[in-house]
Amino acid sequence: MRYFLDAEFNGFGGQLISLALVPEDQEASSFYEALQYHAPEAWVADHVLPVLQTRPISRPEMIADWPEDIAQLTLLMVTGPGWRMPLPRLRFKLLDLPFFDSETLSDVPHNACHDAMALRAYVLAEEQPWTKLPDPLEETIGYP
Repeated sequence: MRYFLDAEFNGFGGQLISLALVPEDQEASSFYEALQYHAPEAWVADHVLPVLQTRPISRPEMIADWPEDIAQLTLLMVTGPGWRMPLPRLRFKLLDLPFFDSETLSDVPHNACHDAMALRAYVLAEEQPWTKLPDPLEETIGYP
């Protein structure tokens, strides 16, 4: 599938402000986000910022459970022998998740999108603070 890319910058060669990927198939989902920006040039302040139509997010952090997943993503950044996409900053976080099993937790195992959704659900659940479980004695007595 082909995707059409457009990006807005803070002046020629400046900081990335927003990026969109629009699929050829109009039924497929598009990607559009804006990054936090600083000191916009006058033309950008007048023409780009008023039409962002989204709130800026922080730079993405990639989370994976297997080193090869990160390797495959980074290979997409290689544009030719000795050449790569210029990235001012990109962070990866490789988590050791001994109880995470995409085969069991994914709605469609071995589908990258569903496996990533399962990983997301697992990590977000892990990040939640423990909640107090109801005490059967308190329920019997009627204490709140």
